[in-house]
Amino acid sequence: MADTELTGKIDPARIVMRDIPRPGKDVVAGFLALTDLAGTVSDAMDELGIHGAIPAATLQPMLPGARMVGPVMTVRNIMQSVPPTLGAMERKSKQADIEAHNLAQPGDVLVIEGVAGISSLGGNSANVGKRQGEAGAIVDGATRDIATARDIAYPVWARGVSLITGKWRVETVAINGPVQICGVPVNAGDLAVADDNGVCFIPRERIAAVLARAQALSAGEEERNRDVAAGMSVVEIANKAYFRKVGGS
Repeated sequence: MADTELTGKIDPARIVMRDIPRPGKDVVAGFLALTDLAGTVSDAMDELGIHGAIPAATLQPMLPGARMVGPVMTVRNIMQSVPPTLGAMERKSKQADIEAHNLAQPGDVLVIEGVAGISSLGGNSANVGKRQGEAGAIVDGATRDIATARDIAYPVWARGVSLITGKWRVETVAINGPVQICGVPVNAGDLAVADDNGVCFIPRERIAAVLARAQALSAGEEERNRDVAAGMSVVEIANKAYFRKVGGS
């Protein structure tokens, strides 16, 4: 990706990383096969001492039923100091999430640290992201044009919806640098996992450990569900050990 032609919408010095670490397709498939995706991953992260789960009450799914797993491309937006009317009249935007889309590969997740009440991702951005094959987007801030994102099946999780555009209000100050999403530190190449229950960010060096524990938890859930369907008594179910401890046999 180092030879990708840039858009010129942001100073190249503010692109911390042009190419990000990405897990193998088998890792992504392993997560997507989990029962109760985000909830199971959240439980695994708890057991491994990893802080990174954000409930859907905070980051709302705009496409109900969507499930998403993919490596993170980050964008950091801050509030501009100039009045938005000036930028609007002059048609000068400092918002540059388009550069992240430009560098994205199929399966990537766009993660934006934005500004409360202001849209950091709208219909145009969703259309480009969908065309690039991205898995979806997560916005600590607002999104808009959600009908467009729903029509093209581009999943977005955000703090809320706002008609107020970021084009004349926010400035993109970094691509693929560190961001804070709802208090969770996130880096390019971390893994994003999301569904109707919320969002989990897994540090890239812990992805394998989280997957292994989540698979064990998911297997336990499936076993318990089979026992329920088979008619096992509640007493037996309550006292059966379905989940091995971390490092246990």
